[in-house]
Amino acid sequence: MSNDIVSTQWLEDHLGSPDIAIIDASWHLPTANRDARKEFRDAHIPGAQFFDIDELSDTTSSLPHMLPSPEKFSSRMRKMGIGDGKRVIAYDSVGLFSAARAWWMFKVFGHDDVAILDGGLKKWLAEERATEDGPALPCQERHFTARFKGSMVKDMRDVAAALKSGTAQVADARSATRFRGEEVEPRAHVRAGHMPGAKNVHYASLLNPDGTLKSREDIAATFKAAGIDLARPVITSCGSGITAAILSLGLTLTGAREHALYDGSWTEWGGDPDAAAATGA
Repeated sequence: MSNDIVSTQWLEDHLGSPDIAIIDASWHLPTANRDARKEFRDAHIPGAQFFDIDELSDTTSSLPHMLPSPEKFSSRMRKMGIGDGKRVIAYDSVGLFSAARAWWMFKVFGHDDVAILDGGLKKWLAEERATEDGPALPCQERHFTARFKGSMVKDMRDVAAALKSGTAQVADARSATRFRGEEVEPRAHVRAGHMPGAKNVHYASLLNPDGTLKSREDIAATFKAAGIDLARPVITSCGSGITAAILSLGLTLTGAREHALYDGSWTEWGGDPDAAAATGA
């Protein structure tokens, strides 16, 4: 499909290649009661490192897994043996849920040689491909320089201004019931509903039942059906900036050039009593 996606067969053929770095970026909602790091120790793709989205964040922020500083990201990547000349392959245990967040983070910090494993660990296991258990193997540190691309990130003021002026569209990746305000949000003190003027593009609508991505044409049609004009700027959002990255990936695959991700997403917006909120379709 593009340089941003690799198949399970491609990855199996390249296991052990010195220029490949594999990361397990599994993350789960607080309500899922799952331990992604423990699951990594139980079974992961050979040679993978665990990419801890919560730890690789601005831990001083009251919001969950906000982007870390370029210095922190560089430091962590060096320790994981990831740097210049390495192609990063990201996957997660669900199929495609949180791996896109890691993909987006690498893009934000200037490392464009990064791709998603189509179908993730779920497809890998279904095809009975090899796994290993235990902690990640030690690796040699490698030079990594983060070059922050601020145009890929939006904050609350940017989103409010875009909605007011109409200069950008907001695509919300949450489920339809969460978007309409019919479901309680998974985080305390966050209202139900959505930003007035936002459009609902559930991240799962870009995926096939096995967790692989739909075709470029089907992804483009999904955005269009939701009322998103791919020729105009788009800001992606979700609950906390995780599945919004799936929409960002989808936009990239369609060839859309002007899009960014609202890092605080609905946790920030819905948690602010002064921010306007809407319910219903």
